[in-house]
Amino acid sequence: MSNTFYPPERLLMGPGPSNVSPRVLSALGRPTIGHLDIAFIALMDDIRSLLQYAFNTHNDLSLPISGPGSAGMEACFVNLVEPGDKVIICKNGVFGQRMQENVERCGGNPILVEDDWGQAVDPEKLETALKTHNDVKIVAFVHAETSTGVLSDAKVICDIAKSYGCLTIVDAVTSLGGSPLYIDDWHIDACYSGTQKCLSCVPGISPVTFSKEAVNQIKTRSSKIQSWFLDMTLIMSYWGEGEKRAYHHTAPVNSLYALHESLVILKEEALENAWQRHDANHDLLKNALNKIGLTLAVPEDIRLPQLNAVNIPNGVDDESIRKTLLGEHNIEIGAGLGTLAGKIWRIGLMGYSSNPQNIARCATALDAVLNQN
Repeated sequence: MSNTFYPPERLLMGPGPSNVSPRVLSALGRPTIGHLDIAFIALMDDIRSLLQYAFNTHNDLSLPISGPGSAGMEACFVNLVEPGDKVIICKNGVFGQRMQENVERCGGNPILVEDDWGQAVDPEKLETALKTHNDVKIVAFVHAETSTGVLSDAKVICDIAKSYGCLTIVDAVTSLGGSPLYIDDWHIDACYSGTQKCLSCVPGISPVTFSKEAVNQIKTRSSKIQSWFLDMTLIMSYWGEGEKRAYHHTAPVNSLYALHESLVILKEEALENAWQRHDANHDLLKNALNKIGLTLAVPEDIRLPQLNAVNIPNGVDDESIRKTLLGEHNIEIGAGLGTLAGKIWRIGLMGYSSNPQNIARCATALDAVLNQN
Protein backbone atom coordinates (compact mmCIF):
# COMPACT_ATOMS: atom_id res chain seq x y z
CA MET A 1 0.00 0.00 0.00
CA SER A 2 1.37 3.42 -0.99
CA ASN A 3 1.57 6.28 1.49
CA THR A 4 1.75 10.03 1.05
CA PHE A 5 5.20 11.00 -0.15
CA TYR A 6 7.24 13.47 1.90
CA PRO A 7 10.60 14.26 0.28
CA PRO A 8 13.71 14.83 2.40
CA GLU A 9 15.00 18.37 2.86
CA ARG A 10 18.00 18.69 0.51
CA LEU A 11 20.41 21.50 -0.20
CA LEU A 12 20.54 21.39 -3.99
CA MET A 13 23.96 22.52 -5.17
CA GLY A 14 24.24 20.48 -8.33
CA PRO A 15 23.56 21.39 -11.97
CA GLY A 16 19.80 21.66 -11.34
CA PRO A 17 17.21 21.77 -10.10
CA SER A 18 18.08 24.43 -7.56
CA ASN A 19 16.16 24.97 -4.35
CA VAL A 20 12.82 26.65 -4.96
CA SER A 21 11.97 29.92 -3.26
CA PRO A 22 9.30 29.54 -0.54
CA ARG A 23 7.30 32.27 -2.29
CA VAL A 24 7.30 30.18 -5.44
CA LEU A 25 6.26 27.03 -3.57
CA SER A 26 3.42 29.00 -2.00
CA ALA A 27 2.27 30.26 -5.41
CA LEU A 28 2.22 26.68 -6.68
CA GLY A 29 -0.47 25.79 -4.14
CA ARG A 30 -2.96 28.49 -5.11
CA PRO A 31 -6.40 27.45 -6.42
CA THR A 32 -6.37 26.01 -9.92
CA ILE A 33 -8.47 27.86 -12.50
CA GLY A 34 -9.17 27.10 -16.13
CA HIS A 35 -6.49 27.67 -18.74
CA LEU A 36 -8.92 29.89 -20.72
CA ASP A 37 -10.25 31.73 -17.67
CA ILE A 38 -10.13 35.49 -18.16
CA ALA A 39 -8.05 35.81 -14.99
CA PHE A 40 -5.55 33.25 -16.27
CA ILE A 41 -5.31 35.01 -19.63
CA ALA A 42 -4.40 38.22 -17.78
CA LEU A 43 -1.69 36.23 -15.96
CA MET A 44 -0.38 34.96 -19.29
CA ASP A 45 0.03 38.54 -20.50
CA ASP A 46 1.94 39.45 -17.35
CA ILE A 47 4.18 36.38 -17.72
CA ARG A 48 5.03 37.47 -21.27
CA SER A 49 5.96 40.95 -20.06
CA LEU A 50 8.12 39.55 -17.26
CA LEU A 51 9.85 37.15 -19.65
CA GLN A 52 10.63 40.08 -21.94
CA TYR A 53 12.28 41.74 -18.95
CA ALA A 54 14.27 38.62 -18.04
CA PHE A 55 15.40 38.06 -21.63
CA ASN A 56 16.11 41.78 -22.29
CA THR A 57 13.88 41.76 -25.34
CA HIS A 58 10.85 43.37 -26.97
CA ASN A 59 9.96 40.15 -28.79
CA ASP A 60 6.19 39.66 -28.87
CA LEU A 61 6.68 35.90 -29.11
CA SER A 62 8.09 35.36 -25.62
CA LEU A 63 6.35 32.59 -23.71
CA PRO A 64 6.76 29.54 -21.49
CA ILE A 65 6.72 26.17 -23.24
CA SER A 66 4.79 23.53 -21.26
CA GLY A 67 7.78 21.24 -20.83
CA PRO A 68 11.38 21.29 -19.57
CA GLY A 69 14.34 23.03 -21.21
CA SER A 70 14.67 20.15 -23.67
CA ALA A 71 11.18 20.99 -24.95
CA GLY A 72 12.23 24.61 -25.38
CA MET A 73 15.25 23.46 -27.35
CA GLU A 74 13.12 21.28 -29.58
CA ALA A 75 10.60 24.11 -30.07
CA CYS A 76 13.33 26.35 -31.45
CA PHE A 77 14.72 23.73 -33.82
CA VAL A 78 11.51 22.20 -35.16
CA ASN A 79 10.10 25.62 -35.97
CA LEU A 80 13.20 27.04 -37.67
CA VAL A 81 14.94 24.06 -39.29
CA GLU A 82 13.54 22.58 -42.50
CA PRO A 83 14.72 19.48 -44.38
CA GLY A 84 17.99 20.19 -46.16
CA ASP A 85 18.86 23.31 -44.16
CA LYS A 86 22.52 23.75 -43.25
CA VAL A 87 22.92 24.47 -39.55
CA ILE A 88 26.24 25.12 -37.83
CA ILE A 89 26.34 23.62 -34.33
CA CYS A 90 29.05 24.95 -32.03
CA LYS A 91 29.65 21.92 -29.81
CA ASN A 92 31.71 22.06 -26.62
CA GLY A 93 29.71 19.79 -24.32
CA VAL A 94 26.63 17.61 -23.85
CA PHE A 95 24.06 20.15 -24.90
CA GLY A 96 25.73 21.01 -28.20
CA GLN A 97 25.41 17.30 -28.98
CA ARG A 98 21.68 17.49 -28.28
CA MET A 99 21.39 20.43 -30.68
CA GLN A 100 23.00 18.28 -33.36
CA GLU A 101 20.46 15.50 -32.77
CA ASN A 102 17.60 17.97 -33.09
CA VAL A 103 18.88 19.22 -36.44
CA GLU A 104 19.21 15.66 -37.72
CA ARG A 105 15.67 14.77 -36.62
CA CYS A 106 14.38 17.84 -38.48
CA GLY A 107 16.07 16.62 -41.66
CA GLY A 108 18.67 19.38 -41.57
CA ASN A 109 22.39 19.07 -42.27
CA PRO A 110 24.44 19.80 -39.13
CA ILE A 111 27.91 21.25 -39.59
CA LEU A 112 29.97 20.86 -36.43
CA VAL A 113 32.35 23.45 -35.02
CA GLU A 114 33.90 21.58 -32.11
CA ASP A 115 35.91 22.70 -29.10
CA ASP A 116 37.23 20.60 -26.24
CA TRP A 117 35.01 20.09 -23.22
CA GLY A 118 35.97 22.76 -20.71
CA GLN A 119 36.71 25.34 -23.42
CA ALA A 120 34.51 28.12 -24.79
CA VAL A 121 33.25 28.22 -28.37
CA ASP A 122 36.05 29.58 -30.56
CA PRO A 123 34.67 32.44 -32.73
CA GLU A 124 37.51 32.05 -35.25
CA LYS A 125 36.53 28.42 -35.89
CA LEU A 126 32.95 29.56 -36.48
CA GLU A 127 34.01 32.18 -39.00
CA THR A 128 36.19 29.65 -40.83
CA ALA A 129 33.20 27.28 -41.05
CA LEU A 130 30.96 30.04 -42.39
CA LYS A 131 33.54 30.90 -45.05
CA THR A 132 33.87 27.24 -46.00
CA HIS A 133 30.19 26.30 -46.20
CA ASN A 134 27.76 28.15 -48.44
CA ASP A 135 24.09 28.77 -47.63
CA VAL A 136 24.25 28.17 -43.90
CA LYS A 137 20.85 29.16 -42.51
CA ILE A 138 21.34 28.96 -38.74
CA VAL A 139 24.16 29.10 -36.18
CA ALA A 140 23.32 27.37 -32.89
CA PHE A 141 25.35 27.26 -29.68
CA VAL A 142 25.13 26.91 -25.92
CA HIS A 143 25.67 30.16 -24.04
CA ALA A 144 26.26 28.51 -20.65
CA GLU A 145 27.33 24.87 -21.04
CA THR A 146 25.95 23.15 -17.95
CA SER A 147 28.00 20.00 -18.53
CA THR A 148 31.33 21.85 -18.23
CA GLY A 149 30.75 25.15 -16.41
CA VAL A 150 31.87 27.22 -19.42
CA LEU A 151 30.41 30.56 -20.56
CA SER A 152 30.87 31.39 -24.26
CA ASP A 153 30.81 34.91 -25.72
CA ALA A 154 27.29 35.04 -27.14
CA LYS A 155 27.60 38.60 -28.46
CA VAL A 156 30.70 37.88 -30.54
CA ILE A 157 29.31 34.59 -31.86
CA CYS A 158 26.01 36.22 -32.86
CA ASP A 159 27.79 39.16 -34.50
CA ILE A 160 29.73 36.72 -36.70
CA ALA A 161 26.61 34.71 -37.54
CA LYS A 162 24.69 37.85 -38.50
CA SER A 163 27.52 39.08 -40.72
CA TYR A 164 26.91 35.96 -42.82
CA GLY A 165 23.12 36.39 -42.84
CA CYS A 166 22.36 33.54 -40.42
CA LEU A 167 19.66 33.18 -37.81
CA THR A 168 20.88 32.27 -34.32
CA ILE A 169 19.57 29.73 -31.80
CA VAL A 170 20.96 30.02 -28.28
CA ASP A 171 20.71 27.70 -25.27
CA ALA A 172 20.40 29.90 -22.16
CA VAL A 173 19.11 27.20 -19.82
CA THR A 174 21.70 27.97 -17.15
CA SER A 175 22.40 31.63 -17.95
CA LEU A 176 18.93 33.21 -17.80
CA GLY A 177 18.74 35.18 -14.56
CA GLY A 178 22.33 34.33 -13.60
CA SER A 179 24.57 35.86 -16.28
CA PRO A 180 24.22 38.86 -18.60
CA LEU A 181 21.94 37.99 -21.53
CA TYR A 182 20.73 40.57 -24.06
CA ILE A 183 18.46 39.01 -26.66
CA ASP A 184 17.83 42.17 -28.69
CA ASP A 185 21.24 43.84 -28.39
CA TRP A 186 23.07 40.61 -29.25
CA HIS A 187 20.71 39.80 -32.17
CA ILE A 188 19.65 36.41 -30.87
CA ASP A 189 16.76 35.07 -32.97
CA ALA A 190 15.60 32.13 -30.86
CA CYS A 191 16.51 31.41 -27.27
CA TYR A 192 15.33 28.87 -24.74
CA SER A 193 15.88 28.38 -21.04
CA GLY A 194 14.59 26.43 -18.03
CA THR A 195 12.81 27.41 -14.84
CA GLN A 196 14.68 25.13 -12.43
CA LYS A 197 18.04 26.88 -12.39
CA CYS A 198 18.64 30.59 -11.81
CA LEU A 199 14.92 31.40 -11.77
CA SER A 200 14.48 29.25 -8.61
CA CYS A 201 11.25 27.79 -9.91
CA VAL A 202 9.95 24.24 -10.15
CA PRO A 203 11.17 22.13 -13.10
CA GLY A 204 8.95 21.54 -16.11
CA ILE A 205 8.64 24.91 -17.89
CA SER A 206 10.88 26.31 -20.63
CA PRO A 207 10.86 30.06 -21.34
CA VAL A 208 11.49 30.80 -25.02
CA THR A 209 11.67 33.92 -27.15
CA PHE A 210 11.67 34.42 -30.93
CA SER A 211 12.72 37.55 -32.86
CA LYS A 212 10.62 39.10 -35.64
CA GLU A 213 13.02 37.54 -38.15
CA ALA A 214 12.49 34.12 -36.60
CA VAL A 215 8.71 34.54 -36.59
CA ASN A 216 8.80 35.53 -40.26
CA GLN A 217 10.85 32.41 -41.01
CA ILE A 218 8.31 30.27 -39.17
CA LYS A 219 5.38 31.82 -41.03
CA THR A 220 6.96 31.53 -44.48
CA ARG A 221 8.61 28.10 -44.25
CA SER A 222 7.85 25.75 -47.12
CA SER A 223 7.45 22.53 -45.11
CA LYS A 224 5.09 21.58 -42.31
CA ILE A 225 6.48 21.83 -38.78
CA GLN A 226 7.10 18.26 -37.69
CA SER A 227 5.78 18.70 -34.13
CA TRP A 228 2.11 19.52 -33.60
CA PHE A 229 2.54 20.28 -29.89
CA LEU A 230 5.49 22.64 -30.41
CA ASP A 231 4.21 24.30 -33.61
CA MET A 232 4.52 28.04 -32.93
CA THR A 233 1.96 28.88 -35.61
CA LEU A 234 -0.58 27.13 -33.37
CA ILE A 235 0.81 28.23 -30.02
CA MET A 236 0.81 31.88 -31.13
CA SER A 237 -2.99 31.77 -31.22
CA TYR A 238 -3.06 30.73 -27.55
CA TRP A 239 -0.29 33.03 -26.29
CA GLY A 240 -1.45 35.94 -28.44
CA GLU A 241 -3.15 39.22 -27.65
CA GLY A 242 -6.62 40.05 -26.34
CA GLU A 243 -9.10 38.16 -24.22
CA LYS A 244 -10.12 35.64 -26.88
CA ARG A 245 -7.55 32.85 -27.26
CA ALA A 246 -7.67 29.70 -29.36
CA TYR A 247 -7.42 26.49 -27.36
CA HIS A 248 -4.16 24.67 -28.02
CA HIS A 249 -3.40 22.60 -24.92
CA THR A 250 -4.21 22.60 -21.22
CA ALA A 251 -1.50 24.78 -19.80
CA PRO A 252 0.12 23.70 -16.49
CA VAL A 253 -1.77 26.37 -14.60
CA ASN A 254 -0.20 25.98 -11.17
CA SER A 255 3.32 25.70 -12.57
CA LEU A 256 2.72 28.98 -14.37
CA TYR A 257 1.65 30.57 -11.08
CA ALA A 258 5.06 29.47 -9.81
CA LEU A 259 6.89 30.84 -12.85
CA HIS A 260 5.11 34.16 -12.53
CA GLU A 261 6.13 34.48 -8.89
CA SER A 262 9.74 33.60 -9.69
CA LEU A 263 9.84 36.29 -12.38
CA VAL A 264 8.30 38.83 -9.98
CA ILE A 265 11.08 37.99 -7.51
CA LEU A 266 13.70 38.43 -10.24
CA LYS A 267 12.31 41.84 -11.17
CA GLU A 268 12.20 42.90 -7.51
CA GLU A 269 15.87 42.02 -7.16
CA ALA A 270 16.66 43.55 -10.60
CA LEU A 271 18.50 41.61 -13.27
CA GLU A 272 21.81 43.36 -12.81
CA ASN A 273 21.72 42.69 -9.06
CA ALA A 274 20.98 39.01 -9.69
CA TRP A 275 23.96 38.78 -12.03
CA GLN A 276 26.21 40.50 -9.48
CA ARG A 277 24.99 38.19 -6.70
CA HIS A 278 25.89 35.10 -8.69
CA ASP A 279 29.34 36.56 -9.44
CA ALA A 280 29.98 37.48 -5.80
CA ASN A 281 28.90 34.06 -4.54
CA HIS A 282 31.12 32.36 -7.10
CA ASP A 283 34.08 34.24 -5.61
CA LEU A 284 33.05 33.12 -2.12
CA LEU A 285 32.84 29.51 -3.25
CA LYS A 286 36.19 29.68 -5.04
CA ASN A 287 37.88 31.01 -1.89
CA ALA A 288 36.16 28.44 0.34
CA LEU A 289 37.24 25.59 -1.93
CA ASN A 290 40.81 26.89 -2.12
CA LYS A 291 41.00 26.78 1.68
CA ILE A 292 40.23 23.04 1.66
CA GLY A 293 42.65 22.33 -1.19
CA LEU A 294 40.24 22.19 -4.13
CA THR A 295 40.63 24.02 -7.43
CA LEU A 296 38.33 24.99 -10.29
CA ALA A 297 38.73 23.31 -13.67
CA VAL A 298 37.68 26.15 -15.98
CA PRO A 299 39.88 29.20 -16.74
CA GLU A 300 38.58 32.29 -14.97
CA ASP A 301 37.81 34.32 -18.11
CA ILE A 302 35.32 31.71 -19.40
CA ARG A 303 34.07 30.43 -16.06
CA LEU A 304 30.32 30.16 -15.44
CA PRO A 305 29.68 31.66 -11.98
CA GLN A 306 26.52 29.71 -11.24
CA LEU A 307 27.85 26.28 -12.26
CA ASN A 308 31.33 25.53 -10.95
CA ALA A 309 33.46 22.68 -12.30
CA VAL A 310 35.68 21.51 -9.43
CA ASN A 311 38.70 19.26 -10.00
CA ILE A 312 38.47 15.96 -8.12
CA PRO A 313 41.78 15.28 -6.33
CA ASN A 314 43.80 12.24 -7.37
CA GLY A 315 42.78 9.09 -5.55
CA VAL A 316 39.39 10.44 -4.46
CA ASP A 317 36.35 8.33 -5.31
CA ASP A 318 33.87 10.65 -7.01
CA GLU A 319 30.71 8.63 -6.39
CA SER A 320 31.56 7.81 -2.77
CA ILE A 321 32.02 11.48 -1.88
CA ARG A 322 28.75 12.51 -3.52
CA LYS A 323 26.83 9.67 -1.87
CA THR A 324 28.19 10.58 1.56
CA LEU A 325 27.38 14.26 1.07
CA LEU A 326 23.82 13.35 0.18
CA GLY A 327 23.32 10.62 2.77
CA GLU A 328 24.98 12.28 5.78
CA HIS A 329 24.68 15.99 5.01
CA ASN A 330 21.62 16.22 2.70
CA ILE A 331 23.69 18.12 0.14
CA GLU A 332 23.53 17.31 -3.56
CA ILE A 333 26.38 18.17 -5.93
CA GLY A 334 26.69 16.97 -9.52
CA ALA A 335 28.98 14.50 -11.23
CA GLY A 336 30.99 15.17 -14.36
CA LEU A 337 29.56 14.03 -17.69
CA GLY A 338 31.12 12.54 -20.82
CA THR A 339 34.87 13.07 -21.01
CA LEU A 340 34.77 14.82 -17.62
CA ALA A 341 33.09 11.95 -15.75
CA GLY A 342 35.10 11.11 -12.63
CA LYS A 343 37.30 14.19 -13.16
CA ILE A 344 35.10 17.01 -11.89
CA TRP A 345 32.25 17.77 -9.55
CA ARG A 346 29.70 20.33 -10.65
CA ILE A 347 28.65 22.66 -7.84
CA GLY A 348 25.71 24.88 -8.63
CA LEU A 349 25.09 28.34 -7.18
CA MET A 350 21.80 29.06 -8.89
CA GLY A 351 18.96 31.35 -7.95
CA TYR A 352 17.61 30.88 -4.44
CA SER A 353 20.41 28.39 -3.68
CA SER A 354 23.07 31.02 -4.37
CA ASN A 355 23.87 32.56 -1.00
CA PRO A 356 26.83 32.69 1.44
CA GLN A 357 25.20 30.39 4.01
CA ASN A 358 24.82 27.56 1.50
CA ILE A 359 28.40 28.03 0.31
CA ALA A 360 29.76 27.76 3.85
CA ARG A 361 27.62 24.69 4.57
CA CYS A 362 28.67 22.95 1.35
CA ALA A 363 32.39 23.67 1.77
CA THR A 364 32.39 22.58 5.42
CA ALA A 365 30.60 19.32 4.61
CA LEU A 366 32.84 18.61 1.63
CA ASP A 367 35.93 19.17 3.72
CA ALA A 368 34.62 16.80 6.41
CA VAL A 369 33.75 14.07 3.92
CA LEU A 370 37.10 14.32 2.14
CA ASN A 371 38.94 14.00 5.45
CA GLN A 372 36.99 10.93 6.53
CA ASN A 373 37.70 9.05 3.30
